[in-house]
Amino acid sequence: MISYITGTIQSKSSTDIVLLTSGGVGYAVAMSRSAIALLQIGQELALFTYMKVSDSDLSLFGFETPDQRNFFELLLSVKGVGPKSAMNILSLGSIDDITGAIARGDATYLSAVQGMGKKTAERLCVELKNKVSVSATQNGGEQNGDALKDVIDALVGLGYSKDEAKQRIQTLDTAGKTSEELIRMALQQQ
Repeated sequence: MISYITGTIQSKSSTDIVLLTSGGVGYAVAMSRSAIALLQIGQELALFTYMKVSDSDLSLFGFETPDQRNFFELLLSVKGVGPKSAMNILSLGSIDDITGAIARGDATYLSAVQGMGKKTAERLCVELKNKVSVSATQNGGEQNGDALKDVIDALVGLGYSKDEAKQRIQTLDTAGKTSEELIRMALQQQ
């Protein structure tokens, strides 16, 4: 199993990158949209990986930290959540925001993921509620989740699509910020 890989980014799309290792082998590595948006072609990169092997496919998924990979594996433990859905969930925001939504049982926040219905989002909340760290809720994850939901609602009200609104909030630093400050920051992004 491939669990860690380093190399140079040769190309990227919205869902994956091609990472050329020092041995001359290029690996296609699927990553969250928010992570890919921050990467540049030619950049040196080291990733923790999860390798999915099936009868018809061999896929590699990349993460910046072991915590992200562990959370991805936790998401995969839920029936109905595959690797692509889990990667889309990771694109919603920080792990703290996502675990806060799970801890609160906020299926609406989670069902905003492409390819995830309300029932699967509810199942995710029920199955993982006791497994996720409650520190996200205690440390303001609930407030951040509510603030991000307010930002999405405000951007949609201003004419942005829900997907555009989600893309704008992915890179926001939510620590200690009010909804109004986050909306201002989201609108100032190019």
